Amino acid sequence: MSKKLVVIPTYDERENVGPIAQAVRQHCPDAEVLFVDDNSPDGTGAVIDALCESESFVHVLHHGEKGGLGQAYLAGFKWAIERKYDLIFEMDADFSHDPAELPNFVRAAETADLVLGSRYMNGIRITNWPLRRLALSKGASIYVRLITGIPVTDPTGGFKCFRRSVLESIALDNVIANGYSFQIEMTHLTWMKGFRIGEVPITFEDRRAGYSKMCGGIFREAVWLVWKLALRNHFRRRPPKS
Repeated sequence: MSKKLVVIPTYDERENVGPIAQAVRQHCPDAEVLFVDDNSPDGTGAVIDALCESESFVHVLHHGEKGGLGQAYLAGFKWAIERKYDLIFEMDADFSHDPAELPNFVRAAETADLVLGSRYMNGIRITNWPLRRLALSKGASIYVRLITGIPVTDPTGGFKCFRRSVLESIALDNVIANGYSFQIEMTHLTWMKGFRIGEVPITFEDRRAGYSKMCGGIFREAVWLVWKLALRNHFRRRPPKS
């Protein structure tokens, strides 16, 4: 049986960490959870510490000052690689990613090296978003595919499952993105290395508690990152032949 770890970055998520950990355990009983907390001022780290004392499947990595989404995930990936987890998941703490979908990722990972949860596979699967945010997200997906050629329906999504071999093959210290564009870069790196990418349809629901961390700087980073990825790969629109 494969060892599974769900990596969940947190910043001011004290209301969500307990329920999301229990939901992961309910829907994927053999998975463990690693919270990577960026010194949340609302005391999220202390809540997770208490969870770790009572639940053996919960772990925490206190990541210091707020370093951004990408740095939190990279720290979690390195932690997972060191401990030889086979399947390493990314998901949000706020229930916008439904833990009930985890078994679908596990099944898809039997034939894929990276599994993406797609909000745009077989239609639009997003609830409780204003039209402006939906248009921005959908437009970003089209923008990324147009410039890079990456053949996935939702390159900006953050609900994923990596095989450890993928993460071991990527020079994690050289990943340049840190905001939500981190998701684009990791998928692009995986694709360019010739790994198999699969997608499963998910329904994305806006957060139940807390507040969004999206800001203008994160959006601008994503706009320019796509061109950096294209330039870094000499505008190649498919993986190099092995």
